[in-house]
Amino acid sequence: MPTTKKQALEMIKKLPEQATWDDIMYELYVRKKIDTGIKAADEGRVVPHEDVKKRLLR
Repeated sequence: MPTTKKQALEMIKKLPEQATWDDIMYELYVRKKIDTGIKAADEGRVVPHEDVKKRLLR
């Protein structure tokens, strides 16, 4: 598996040449949040969809 640094560099390379620092930071932020969510799901730290619906409808 590639290192985090290599993954970040590949992500940046795919951005358009006119990408701003904000664009780069946003892409890194989103990737971090996705990775965190996947890790939580793999560890079973999730709330079933039906439970979320019940909470929101209260």
